[in-house]
Amino acid sequence: MHIAFHTPEYPHKSIKHSAGIGTSIKNLAQALCEEGHRVTLFVYGQKKDAVFTENGIHFHLIKQRNYSFGGFYFYRKHIARYINRNSAGIDLLEAVDWTGMTAFCKFNMPHVIRLHGSDTYFCHLENRPQKKKNYLFEKWALQKAKAVSSVSAFTAQKTKELFGLENEITVIPNLIAVEDFRPVHSKSESTYILNFGSVIRKKGVIALAKAFNLLAAQLPDVRLKYLGKDVKDVLTGKMTSVLIAQEIDTVYHHRVEFIDQVAYEEVSNYINAAAVVCLPSYAEAFPMTWLEAMSMEKALVTSDIGWAKEMMVHGETGFMVHPEDYHKMSIYLTDFLKNEPMRSNLGKSARQRVLENFSIPIIVKQNIAYYKDLLRL
Repeated sequence: MHIAFHTPEYPHKSIKHSAGIGTSIKNLAQALCEEGHRVTLFVYGQKKDAVFTENGIHFHLIKQRNYSFGGFYFYRKHIARYINRNSAGIDLLEAVDWTGMTAFCKFNMPHVIRLHGSDTYFCHLENRPQKKKNYLFEKWALQKAKAVSSVSAFTAQKTKELFGLENEITVIPNLIAVEDFRPVHSKSESTYILNFGSVIRKKGVIALAKAFNLLAAQLPDVRLKYLGKDVKDVLTGKMTSVLIAQEIDTVYHHRVEFIDQVAYEEVSNYINAAAVVCLPSYAEAFPMTWLEAMSMEKALVTSDIGWAKEMMVHGETGFMVHPEDYHKMSIYLTDFLKNEPMRSNLGKSARQRVLENFSIPIIVKQNIAYYKDLLRL
């Protein structure tokens, strides 16, 4: 098979942005190539046009274009025309659901959409207003797709409800290259808590700051590190790091560190150095950050919302708590920091769960079977 991906992100030095979606596509693309299939990437919104091949994957970077009027329509049409001109041999095109970028588009090959979390989905989970056009574009895109899959059953069900979809949605979890996130059994810093990913409200980073105040009052050496891009808050217009600093008592500011984005290959070093990883998100689909921490056998405290129960097992792979319950969050963090054997045991269980359920050899087979079934329809 020859599978193509229509995406705004991918972890590569020539591509200007990547987050969890890009990582999940990379893992799948590389796995498909290793299984003998061909893969092409159409990465839009880039600084310049470029075409190249690397590690068997064909890259097409599509430059962002600006229009004096109707850019939401004309740029989508431009992307579709570009893909159609370069579609020879492609059997299936997969796109993401974010902002409905395949709305208005007609492709030379069947196309499907994978739910990583639409704007509609995240606005619903965060209880914030949404632009009407984003809802319409996402709905049209989903209705036009040959099929829809989702990285979690929770995201699938919520998406069906929000858009009134009737067709079944196939659930295939994100996959992780466990060999890239192996545990390193050097001594971690015993009082270092890590939060990584975008520094944004929906990731529960402000709730974590509240929990840290309670921790810092009890443990004189505890420290907190936020690793990731600082994002302007949608509600206040301030940078999220400013909101975190406002939440944390001034006397504890010297124990909190913000680290800007680092190369993808360096993330595992920060995870390994931490005693505990805390990812108390309000809104996710099936987060790669959680899989990466679990794969590295880290003691993990996460939120307990929807998708979380498809990934974590409370008390076995870590602890789950609602982000608003920062008192309980601080208790779980304290328990981990004071009990190294518990950190180790739950961390090992977390990696085992990833190996058995979310590793590449298991999930790539599900994707291949899904694509083959679609091409037979």
